[in-house]
Amino acid sequence: MSHREYPVGREPTFFGHPRGLAVLFGTEMWERFSFYGLQGILLVFLTAGVLQNGLGLDDTVAVPIASLYSGAVYLTSLPGGWLADRVLGARRAVLVGGVIIMCGHISMAIPVSGAGLVFFGLFLVVLGSGLLKPNISVMVGRLYEGDSDARRDSGFSVFYMGINLGGFLGILVTPYLAGEDRWHLGFGAAAVGMALGLLWYVRGWSRLTNTGVGPSRPLTDAERGKVVRIVVVALVLAAAAIAVWAATGTLTLSTVPTVVTVLSIAAAVWYFVYIFGEAKDVTDAEKAGLRAYVGLFIASVVFWMLYLQMGSILTAFASNSVDLDSWGFHLPAGGVQNFNSVFILVFSPIFGAIWLKTGTGFGTAYKFALGVGLTGLSWVLLGWLQGRADGGALVALGWMVGVYLLLTWGELCVSPVGLSVTTQLAPSSLKGQLMGVWFLGPAVGTPLGGQAFAFLVPRVGEQAFFFILAGIAILTAVVLALFSPALHRLMGRGGHGPGAVMETPSEPRPR
Repeated sequence: MSHREYPVGREPTFFGHPRGLAVLFGTEMWERFSFYGLQGILLVFLTAGVLQNGLGLDDTVAVPIASLYSGAVYLTSLPGGWLADRVLGARRAVLVGGVIIMCGHISMAIPVSGAGLVFFGLFLVVLGSGLLKPNISVMVGRLYEGDSDARRDSGFSVFYMGINLGGFLGILVTPYLAGEDRWHLGFGAAAVGMALGLLWYVRGWSRLTNTGVGPSRPLTDAERGKVVRIVVVALVLAAAAIAVWAATGTLTLSTVPTVVTVLSIAAAVWYFVYIFGEAKDVTDAEKAGLRAYVGLFIASVVFWMLYLQMGSILTAFASNSVDLDSWGFHLPAGGVQNFNSVFILVFSPIFGAIWLKTGTGFGTAYKFALGVGLTGLSWVLLGWLQGRADGGALVALGWMVGVYLLLTWGELCVSPVGLSVTTQLAPSSLKGQLMGVWFLGPAVGTPLGGQAFAFLVPRVGEQAFFFILAGIAILTAVVLALFSPALHRLMGRGGHGPGAVMETPSEPRPR
């Protein structure tokens, strides 16, 4: 036999869980190291001057690009999940995705002048993340098929430790390696991180037993031919559209994020139309739950529009307006994001206990309203701080603790609750598709925030921009709170009343 046999009940485990969890834990940790490490330096690299080996882009151009990087991953997770289910299988999808991500970071790390390899690398990272990210989580769940819900939840909690650790280390290490002009060293560190994750994954391949082997619903011969024709036609049309776009002279770094943002919004609208069109065999109660979900989804888009600007707008603010040496050492602008990682670890169990304590007295819609409102308040604080910076004084680093504390509290009211309510309200035949809709929230909201920055800041200034988006969030929270009783009644018709939702452990971001 190729593997050592152990007595029944004495097999080695990973914190009491299947050994395959250790493989997925390490792979995801290093992938998150690479992803958030790149996010920690991308905006600063884009805006750094040519003498500092940066691209010298204006904030109004660089912010939409960085926002698009943060949000596009969630858009590509939809075709990535489909490819795994119908063609590759989850295990091969994770491997292929990891290789593509590593190639993307390597492309960015090549020290040549010009932006071509950098943006090609970003494209590869987004493409590979769409394959890896959704499917590695699916594989974690499959390790516990036939097991208890409690043990599965515990396994995901351990898995999220890897996410937290990888994100924290990536944001901690990569900005220091990149410094103020060593960007390709930082990009190289991200490549090394993904390479280590791939080595860990391949080395532990056998420990995954039969998890994720082959597609769960492979394409039939007829379906395969139809899909090939659709893909070929789509690629030809896309190539023709890009060629015409380039010929008009409007294909620029400013217009690409705008077009992708519009396409993301169109995808979200189409997906909802598709979901309701497919809901022919669901009950009236389940349709009522779907109608309630529309309101929660709109609120989530507003939340992500503000929250997921950590690697773009908030990093630009830290770089331009914060005294990063005020604690006696230099903290890179991208490293400020780690306040969120620390606060997540501290407050996740506290919020979990609060939700258990409040029970049915504080329903899902109210939690969403509170989370969006807290996020709006964090941007009110940012607007006030921008006013101080406009007066000529750098903002003390301690103020960013307050900003990220409010953002983290907002996240803990929306992100884990949203994942849970999505699984609760989805009809049995549409669970996977509705989870895809949930991930469209950050795919739409994140680039939308970047576009708002590019449009509003040249016209009204940064302080007014912060206050405008804060006002949108607070207004959304108030409206959602007023309509919460009606939403809870719709949810209750399907047996999912305000207290029926069980929250799941949170991640630092909707990773």
